Amino acid sequence: MIYFDNSATTKPYPEVIESFMKISSDYFGNPSSLHGLGVQAEKLLAAARKQVADLLKVKGSEIYFTSGGTEGNNLAIKGAAQSQMKRGKHIITTAIEHPSVEDACQSLTKLGFEITILPVNEYGQIEMTDLKGALRDDTILVSVMHVNNEVGSIQPIAEIGNWLRQYPQVLFHVDNVQGAGKVPLSLREAHVDLCTFSGHKIHGLKGTGFLYVRDGVRIDPLFHGGNQETQIRSGTENVAGIVALSKAFRISMNNQLLYHDKLEKIKNYLYKGLSDMEGVLVNSPSEGAPHILNFSVPLLKSEVLLHALESDGIFVSTTSACSSKKRTVSKTVDAMFHDPARSESVLRISTTYGNELDEAKQVLAAIQKIVANLEKIMRVAK
Repeated sequence: MIYFDNSATTKPYPEVIESFMKISSDYFGNPSSLHGLGVQAEKLLAAARKQVADLLKVKGSEIYFTSGGTEGNNLAIKGAAQSQMKRGKHIITTAIEHPSVEDACQSLTKLGFEITILPVNEYGQIEMTDLKGALRDDTILVSVMHVNNEVGSIQPIAEIGNWLRQYPQVLFHVDNVQGAGKVPLSLREAHVDLCTFSGHKIHGLKGTGFLYVRDGVRIDPLFHGGNQETQIRSGTENVAGIVALSKAFRISMNNQLLYHDKLEKIKNYLYKGLSDMEGVLVNSPSEGAPHILNFSVPLLKSEVLLHALESDGIFVSTTSACSSKKRTVSKTVDAMFHDPARSESVLRISTTYGNELDEAKQVLAAIQKIVANLEKIMRVAK
């Protein structure tokens, strides 16, 4: 099996599973309990929070554990909107955000918020002039993802954050679910106020994640009840999952330093091979993230090629995992190229540090063979 669908989810590190099992078995107390088991769990929770904060070079008090990327994005956007709505009801985001950002913003329109959606260019990036033109006196939030989940384009987060510094009333949220552990981002230097992370995208476990909330930023909670996470996220903490998440994050950040060039080499090999292949259009920018490569075969439906590859033991995806069962048209590729034939025939390859160049060679050869055969069949059918 060759697994090239790591932007949908990653395989947990063995150390992560081992850690989860040990904490679940030996330290299962509720961290809010006053007895010894609770105190042990609370200490583990504090240690995990400190490790995550240290890796990001922020304070532990700025880390709030969640159930993953969707909750983190909803908490950041709706929490900021509810908290800041007396000052304004205008939010700016982009045309290529994850559905958990897009739909969270759209839900706020029922409360009277206005959403400005910025277009992207053929490289999948926003233009700063568009952002500057969209800002209004009643703008309270700008939400821009770091690395796009479908094509791997990288937004100019530091440039946006530095420009927004002159508008302290505007909060800056970044969805960093796909960038974490793959593309460096300094939250402090980019002046990010809110940033979302997900555990299972960095070889942690599903149902884990965290939201960075800069000290001094106020957001309203989505959940009420237990007052955990200093009242921002009520609900008993998943201590075993959180400890496993902190371990996964540490290992991934270390792998980013050690194996970035290897990941880039695999992507460049695939990028050149697909670019040279007749009938194939590469959608990802050459300067994008090192682990995501998106391409189209306009004569073929995405599902046909996906299942043909699966029969060879190769696993890739069409659009993002959260959209692939609902629609096969890539909104990101459509926003970049405005070409229906191209956006209806996309495949995404997403790698991680365990993948090898030999796997990429097998995948490229399989795509070449399948595309040639399917085109031959389609020509006969016509």
